[in-house]
Amino acid sequence: MRFGLDLPPQIKVFGAFFVYSFCMGSLYPRLPAIQAAMGVGEGALGLSLIGAAIGTLISLTFAPPIIERIGYRRTLLGAIPLLSALYAASVWAQGPLAFFLLLVPVGMTIGCIEIIINLEADRVEHAIGRRIMSRAHAFWSFGFFSAGMVGSFIAQSGLPPQAHLALMIPVVTLGTFVVLGRFEPAAHRTGSSTEATPHFARPTLPILSLISVCIGAMMMEGAGIDWSAIYMRNLFDATPFWAGFAVALVAGSQAVARFFADGFVERYSPVLVARVLVTILGIGAALMFVAQASWVGYLGLVLIGVGSSALFPLSMSAAAQRTDRPAAVNVAALTQIAFVSFLLGPPLLGYVAEHFGIHWTYGIGVPLAILGFMTAGALGSRPVKAVVTP
Repeated sequence: MRFGLDLPPQIKVFGAFFVYSFCMGSLYPRLPAIQAAMGVGEGALGLSLIGAAIGTLISLTFAPPIIERIGYRRTLLGAIPLLSALYAASVWAQGPLAFFLLLVPVGMTIGCIEIIINLEADRVEHAIGRRIMSRAHAFWSFGFFSAGMVGSFIAQSGLPPQAHLALMIPVVTLGTFVVLGRFEPAAHRTGSSTEATPHFARPTLPILSLISVCIGAMMMEGAGIDWSAIYMRNLFDATPFWAGFAVALVAGSQAVARFFADGFVERYSPVLVARVLVTILGIGAALMFVAQASWVGYLGLVLIGVGSSALFPLSMSAAAQRTDRPAAVNVAALTQIAFVSFLLGPPLLGYVAEHFGIHWTYGIGVPLAILGFMTAGALGSRPVKAVVTP
């Protein structure tokens, strides 16, 4: 007998995104405390965070055939609790190098989860005949927001990061089996290519165009997660709660926008919605760059959350709907670059923050938003079609 709730397929997808991101989001409100304990600057901390990006790239490149052999269900049920345990182990690092090395297996586990849940969201979306990708990512943001708020209160209490993340292991494990205990993968899309999936998913020109649409959102979302707590502490002397709240604010505003984005996309078009969002993203990044008061910084984070909300889900859906290659290959090609940019770019901005000021980590978002506006036409306007079965 399988343990867990018997839920509709789309609800299981939403639950998977929530539990996974709640697990992932527990680290970032504690980065100011981790940085202080190590006694290092933003540059060294940023380089240590690259360990997760490297692990993710390795996983996205080589994991798909391994996941196919193990099975999506078995991999997902094991990977999310494992991710929580690996995060808990990583915060025991005494220096940047150890932190870097401990984050490599974290990234490898993240890559496996990303492949499964994004493909599952696309297949369920195709099967039920309506868009759920943005709403699925809304639940990712809701999970991150929840972890950010929990982390803010715990940080203010003075509990060390090691104890905090250790407490998250049983919470995440229980949530995984309650929500996903009866998870079964959806059927493959019909009508797509059956070409074998290679180890490295080479990005084609259309995929590169999709990456240019969402890369600004990924970079600014990552900067909001990695650096917003330290930004508020360094520039405005924020307390541990209000520094951690900055992380939650990005995710919370992003969650609300993602929850309603699918309806706007269906009513208007992916291109129009994307251009509105990248404009909001650029304004938010500009506010973060020039902020002289904390409320301006918080407003900028809200706009970054809204602006980054649906650009990656829209690009993911557009990649998965292409029929030139298997959906898994196109999704992997997009994710390999876009998601690693989300993990790799913001940590590298730590050196920019240390040498030029932390506000420059957000100034780079303005030209990236302009690039996204110019290339949004790559998203197309084809609606999701339902699969009719006899």
